[in-house]
Amino acid sequence: MAYKTMPGTRRAHKGVHIILHLLALLAGILGTYAVFKFKDETGTKDFVTLHTWLGIIVITAYGLQFLLGFFTFFFPGAAMPARANILPWHTFFGMVIFLLAVCTAETGLLQRFITLGLGLNQEGLIVNFTGLLIFLFAVTVTLSVILPRNHY
Repeated sequence: MAYKTMPGTRRAHKGVHIILHLLALLAGILGTYAVFKFKDETGTKDFVTLHTWLGIIVITAYGLQFLLGFFTFFFPGAAMPARANILPWHTFFGMVIFLLAVCTAETGLLQRFITLGLGLNQEGLIVNFTGLLIFLFAVTVTLSVILPRNHY
């Protein structure tokens, strides 16, 4: 999204893109560590729900996507023809990983909703509203990626 939504040079876009993704990757790794630590301390089983499986797939795929993108587009960087061939696949798999992360968040909300036995009360409405906001965010991000950028 940094390439299409913010003004600036290509170099600035690339810098913002890589910094934001590095921060997201670090946050994802920290979050995954925190979950495993919590489950270990409480004696809860791992890898029981769809949410857990999707989460592991997302963080693994995201890490691989980051590494491949870093070495292909940033340092040391592949030759320009190779970059041109890889870019559509990098974008496609980036969107796949993003949408899988959205599915993971939605299944996490559903899991929490069921675990807490929420119904049509304030907490249940907050969980449902959060799920709708995540969906609308995903639609907005997807549109910003697939629509061509207007140059004025």
